[in-house]
Amino acid sequence: MEARELKATLRENSGKGSAKRLRRKGLIPAVLYGPGTETLSLSVDASDLKTIRKGHEDNMFIKLLIDEAGKQVEKNSLIKEIQTEPLTGDVFHADFYAVRSDHKVTLEVPIHFTGQPVGIEKGGELQHLRREIKVSCLPAALPEFIPLDISGLDVGDSILIRDMHLPENISCVDSEDIAVVTVSALHAAKKEEAAEGAGEPAE
Repeated sequence: MEARELKATLRENSGKGSAKRLRRKGLIPAVLYGPGTETLSLSVDASDLKTIRKGHEDNMFIKLLIDEAGKQVEKNSLIKEIQTEPLTGDVFHADFYAVRSDHKVTLEVPIHFTGQPVGIEKGGELQHLRREIKVSCLPAALPEFIPLDISGLDVGDSILIRDMHLPENISCVDSEDIAVVTVSALHAAKKEEAAEGAGEPAE
């Protein structure tokens, strides 16, 4: 997955007063942390963060370009948490988790379902039991999503995690026996009941 660049500046002061002053300038306080990494207090441009996140809220790699005493230091990271104002939706704090290219990461990756199950035409009901799975891989191999073709599902069929074909060098952390999607016979049963009811004479 490609990393997006975001400029950041080391933040010397902390506390609510300092944070308010940053936000008045269009900046937000942030922090970078992770194993083997010094925790850094940062500030980033709120509009820049909003722009790079648009349409890519899940598992986005960020290359932080940190201005440190006139020098630019690059830190690869993932957005760990974004805190927003409940009423306005404006971001007021960001947490970045430092990652290394030679260390695996474990993250939830969304599943993109494609196709129309054949069982739907037979009165079956499509049920999405999981919309994401947890995978482990090197940062460069992390996909934005896992595609899953469900067009072959008939009534009563299910796809388990072990049935999914994951990209090379990616392993699933979840149990392989977990069902991801199924086509139940619920609608078919209801149709039969309705047909039987319609054929019964009125008392």
